[in-house]
This record gives sequence, C-alpha cells and structure tokens, in this order.
Amino acid sequence: MPDNVRNVDVINQCKSQLNSAAIADTLDGLGFHNQVVQPGIAALDPSLILCGFARVGLYMPIYHDDENMRVYEHEIALVDSLLPGEVVVLVCHGNQRISPWGELLSERSTHLGAAGCLTDGCVRDSVQIKELGFPVYTSGTNPADTKFRGKMMMADVPGEIGGVSVSRGDLVFGDPDGIVIVPAEAVEQVIEKALEKVSAENTVRDEIRSGEALGDIFERHQIL
Repeated sequence: MPDNVRNVDVINQCKSQLNSAAIADTLDGLGFHNQVVQPGIAALDPSLILCGFARVGLYMPIYHDDENMRVYEHEIALVDSLLPGEVVVLVCHGNQRISPWGELLSERSTHLGAAGCLTDGCVRDSVQIKELGFPVYTSGTNPADTKFRGKMMMADVPGEIGGVSVSRGDLVFGDPDGIVIVPAEAVEQVIEKALEKVSAENTVRDEIRSGEALGDIFERHQIL
C-alpha cells in the first residue's frame, strides 16, 4: 500500500476514535512529557479535528519589500508540494503581526488533499476558510499580510511551536481540548496504545454509570 494511502487511513482512524487527552496520556506513559502545545492556539472552527503529518515552515520578521525579497517563494513551494494527509505547520515564533495563512492557500491545500494548517502566527480570510471546511488552528486572526512583515525562510526543517519541537512527519492532532505533537518514530506505538486506552476508558465509564465507587474502579483499571 502506498505511504500516502496508509497515512490517510491512519488519520481517519485517529480522527474517528481518538482525542487529544488520550494521545497526551499515552505519550506521557511512553516517556514523552513535552508534546502538548501551550494554550493559546485554537481552531478557527472547533468542530473540525486537525490530524495529519507535519510539513514545517519557519518564518522570520522582515521590515521591507523589494524586487529581491520574493516574500512568498518558499511558502508557495511548500504548499504546492503538499501530499494527502499532510498538515502545514508554520512556525512564526509567536509573531502575531503576520498572517501567513489565508483563503487561497487553504483552497490549494484542499485540492491537494492536505489535512490542515497549524500556526502560532495569525490567519486571515477566516470566514472563507470556515466555509471551505479546512481545519486551521491558529493563535488568532489578523488581516495583515506577511508582505513587509515576515517571510518563510526554510521549509522541512525542525521547528518549535507552542513550546513543542516539531519535525517533518510528526503526527499533529488538535481538537477542542488542545494540540499534541507525536514524534514520527513513535506514531504507530502511540496510536496502538491510545486506542487501548480509549477502549479501557469506555469500560470505566460504563462502570461509573452502573454506580460503582470511583476508588474501586481506579484501583482495578488505574485510569482516571
């Protein structure tokens, strides 16, 4: 099975069966204790789950534009190279002066089968993006373009967003509770154990609803 098909199958399974809390707990249990993105980045549309494999772009501030700046060259190349199931992760180092994402990039990404965008910068065209149904998680909205203000300098290199390291191929998962980053080398193990945890939580929920004491249930399952 081609990698892109397998990846889309993984994404669909995660979106339908998992949540950020189960993934975060699983990562903790495996020794990954700094994988939850700091609060402050949230979904434009909370009904849309963000789930896919990271493609990272790093931005730096700029303060002018001229014929040599070519401010959009790297972000256009990154978007045009997206594969199905990939999430654009735009690292702006918390710079909210710029909106590196908008409607037209969302349109192109949707056409290519990409899974969403995550940025600690801002986005614009939020109404159109929500109408498109493209998952975007951002620190806020701002109509200001990157031109004169910021430029993607590198793509497909390691970065850090919301205090969490992120590299190409890491699994990005976001829902109304928050965003977690699963290192690429641990994705299969994390998904397997997170699915087990969700199944066990379903059992615990049923036992709580049957009237059993929480202490007894916790002693038996070690889940809370």
